[in-house]
Amino acid sequence: MIDQKTQILNIAVNLNRIGNWAADGFDNRKKRIETFVDQTSDYVKEVDKSKLKNSFKKTFLTFLKNWGKLKRMEKIQNELLWAEKMMTWGNILTHRAKLLKKS
Repeated sequence: MIDQKTQILNIAVNLNRIGNWAADGFDNRKKRIETFVDQTSDYVKEVDKSKLKNSFKKTFLTFLKNWGKLKRMEKIQNELLWAEKMMTWGNILTHRAKLLKKS
């Protein structure tokens, strides 16, 4: 089993990949983006929220609310704005993951 910090960083890396691909040509990379959105959803499900430190938990719960909307690709109205939100969350999770210890 992967520790929480590594799993959060896996999520963050995927969010940045997704955002970059979407910004560089959403229509041409849609299948790849869908694959990584699905993989990221699996990573998110594997995070044990009850074991997150309080200093990080609030950030992750806020991310979860946003992820519920972001992962629904059929609802995208502006690909560049969507890509920016993905990359923003990737950066936030990367920086905030420093609050977690590897177990």
